[in-house]
Amino acid sequence: MQMSHCDEFLAMPDRGRRMKSAKLFPMFLKIAGQPCLVVGAGAVAESKIASLVEAGAKVRVIAPAATKQIRLWAEEKKIEWQRRRLQPEDLAGMFLVVAATSSRELHEEIFQEARRRGVLCNIVDVPELCDFYYPAVVQRGALQIAISTSGRSPALAQRLRKELEKQFGPEYEEWMEQLGDSRDEHQAGDSDPEERKQLRHEQASEEAFETFLRKHKKSKRAK
Repeated sequence: MQMSHCDEFLAMPDRGRRMKSAKLFPMFLKIAGQPCLVVGAGAVAESKIASLVEAGAKVRVIAPAATKQIRLWAEEKKIEWQRRRLQPEDLAGMFLVVAATSSRELHEEIFQEARRRGVLCNIVDVPELCDFYYPAVVQRGALQIAISTSGRSPALAQRLRKELEKQFGPEYEEWMEQLGDSRDEHQAGDSDPEERKQLRHEQASEEAFETFLRKHKKSKRAK
């Protein structure tokens, strides 16, 4: 197999049914230290690489040429860039592969080889050649809200993301830190489990958030 240079996240069944009735299974994966392959090193691939690196994945990029940013990541040892064409054996031992190239033929070959080896595959912007999608994500610290349209309308997913970013502003990051610290403290205590559960729900209520906002604004004005 000759290979050349060359969005939303979940396992999908039979290829023929993929766009019609496949039900996606939503989950968040821990991929820190997992070997991940990216085929292609252009602007689109760059954004995919960035998200993998941020999640702590062990990223290998294969492409004859790369963007300035990708070359910089390689120089900083954040990723491994192999400046060459892809070979079938490059998928061996990989947890997942993402491809962003201009070659439909290459994409088909990568997808089939990934299926043969049991490697999760995402061919960017080609839903029928995906085992998983990249969701549109709103992130505020530990809070992540992922939006998927099952590949039907990434544009809608992006619009909803922008709306949710307004609803869940930057202040949620600090509030999440407080909620997490409080949870850790109560988990370490000897209080009744039901009481802890009720307290956690109270602390995560809309009223509690409004109280946090008032204190947060007063603190900012004092500075």
